[in-house]
Amino acid sequence: MDRIELSKKIKAEACRLGFFACGIARAGFVGENKRHLEEWLANENHAGMSYMTNHLDKRCEPCLLVEGTKSIISLALNYYPSQKLREDQLQFAYYAYGQDYHEVMKDRLKKLFDFINGQLPVYGRVFCDTAPVLERYWAQQAGLGWIGKNTQLIIPHAGSYFFLGEIFLDVELEYDTPMENRCGNCQRCLDSCPINALETPYELNANRCISYLTIENKGEISAQFASKIGDHLYGCDDCQRCCPWNRFATPNLIPDFQPSKAFLLMERSDWAGLTVEQYRTLFKGSAVKRAKYDGLMRNFKAIQPE
Repeated sequence: MDRIELSKKIKAEACRLGFFACGIARAGFVGENKRHLEEWLANENHAGMSYMTNHLDKRCEPCLLVEGTKSIISLALNYYPSQKLREDQLQFAYYAYGQDYHEVMKDRLKKLFDFINGQLPVYGRVFCDTAPVLERYWAQQAGLGWIGKNTQLIIPHAGSYFFLGEIFLDVELEYDTPMENRCGNCQRCLDSCPINALETPYELNANRCISYLTIENKGEISAQFASKIGDHLYGCDDCQRCCPWNRFATPNLIPDFQPSKAFLLMERSDWAGLTVEQYRTLFKGSAVKRAKYDGLMRNFKAIQPE
């Protein structure tokens, strides 16, 4: 089987498995991105995410992560919710509405890998935010979309509410053309951030990012920032909600990504009295567990001072 035919079959199977988009990039060293990443880390824009400083070489050289890698298949899975919390409720980032995306995404990635291996014996690995991979860079190189001024991957006429995953393979495939940036003069994402986390286009300072402060952050939230977080209890989508390209977003139909009725009915008073057991029941199998019960209650106290 030639690489063109195999690439077409891979994309067709990805579509059958429910992926919104699939593209393929030639693996290689990302020198310019490495310099940018090193500068970003040197400026301590990664805040308390010390793991970002680990395995820098592997982030920028796929063959160091998976020996023999020649092709990187990039895939996007829609998570835009069909039902949303009301505006007067405490808000969660859309990606956290359903079950943990790592498990849902990885299951589909493994099925696609097995399909490929059935067509042609290959060596490789699948990743979904679980290894030092420059996911948005490779998605852009694979022609899925471009990295916007809000640092999110934007898919034309679809938006940015997508999980990304990759398959590293040791075979040559038919490669797609990288997507050119289409943000133009728009600055809505920069203007929308309550704490100015997007200090300049394409540059996120995690120290000021609501998503970081309410999820990855292990310390207290300063009064300076707490007063500007508003109703964000877990994560933030402000720089995506305002993006003109997200007017094309369509609700996902994946059962595992649908919010539970109990979650949608949570009022402010319910969060105030939330117990550990209620938390475990409400977020069983959810990515929200990354912040843990204590982290969620810290967030509540920060945005709902007594």
